[in-house]
Amino acid sequence: MKYPLMRNNILREDLDAVIEHLKQEDPILTHGSNVRAFEAEWSAWLGVTHSVFVNSGASANLLTMAVLKIRYPEGGEVIVPPLAWVSDIASVLQNGFTPVFVDIDPRTLGMHPDKILAAITERTRAVFLTHVQGFDGLEDRLLNELQQRRVPLIEDVCESHGATHHGRKLGSFGWISNFSFYYAHHMSTIEGGMICTNDQEVYQQVRMLRSHGMVREATDPAVQGAYRSANPELNPDFIFAFPAYNTRNTEIGGILGRSQLKRLDRNVKRRTENLLRFLRQLDSDRYRTDFKVEGSSNYAFNLILTRPDNALVERLMRVMREGGIEFRRGSAGGGNQIRQPYLKGVVPNDHHLHFPETEHVHFYGFYIGNYPDLRDEEIDELCKVLNSA
Repeated sequence: MKYPLMRNNILREDLDAVIEHLKQEDPILTHGSNVRAFEAEWSAWLGVTHSVFVNSGASANLLTMAVLKIRYPEGGEVIVPPLAWVSDIASVLQNGFTPVFVDIDPRTLGMHPDKILAAITERTRAVFLTHVQGFDGLEDRLLNELQQRRVPLIEDVCESHGATHHGRKLGSFGWISNFSFYYAHHMSTIEGGMICTNDQEVYQQVRMLRSHGMVREATDPAVQGAYRSANPELNPDFIFAFPAYNTRNTEIGGILGRSQLKRLDRNVKRRTENLLRFLRQLDSDRYRTDFKVEGSSNYAFNLILTRPDNALVERLMRVMREGGIEFRRGSAGGGNQIRQPYLKGVVPNDHHLHFPETEHVHFYGFYIGNYPDLRDEEIDELCKVLNSA
């Protein structure tokens, strides 16, 4: 593949750091000091108080919704996008909440703020907003309204590391935020994710939820003391507060994360430069080029037709295959999640048709790879091929 979705995302320097660790006489491989160091360094980079390293972005979603379930055991509604990765919506269902979908803003591919605000009811427990493929999905009026209505914002930043809103990093605005370190993302720990928050109670709960619900994983002596006092008949090393999970990561993941974080800002800058060069040359009559690029930390080049054109879609896919250009149709998560089998019976029949912007991306949207070592001349060639369709 001449132009894959990602290349060279784990460098020799990352592997050398892992090898040095393995050379020790008795190296710790499971969760240990490098995991804790990575969590602290990530918190400092993002500008939050607490971070918890887990084994995937999907697990970050799952544990975040589990925390919301602790707050609202009776359930309720969570506002979610139809253009997202499956785990955003699956985690809502897995924790007994009802997903309420709102359509996207075509300039950010994230949920339209007006539609979010219109969907809020007395049963709304949170807004689970995905920053899609590096775009800033926030608006000040949305943040202000959510604060006034006391509706928690949960940010999915799995595809948007380093993106900003008014210069402040996405993931530092919400009650909780989630990141992914899968291989194709801005930085990689092979598999991995992070849950971030400024809420001390959430932090303690996530630490326990990550490790089977074990109270000994809490770092707050008051939390441990309360559970021990309430359960004197139990061994204090084995008190399980929640019916939870094992989503811990490893020392190898922590080492890779610490190594990759050192160059993340530089990589974000290059990805943004690549995006701007791509958009300048793309045929704006055929393809959308009016995205909101302020604060972007581009994940992938978006290729969305300006208008429905099935013949152009077929030509485009043909020239991309012939040119060795790897692509994904439907953009994030394969397009409109409401069309997926796992939502049959959860939403009404033909519910997907109520989301025209997402439907357009589903059929007439693609993304192709953007990565830091993509050269200017390669971007120029990509645009020539795409414009020739």
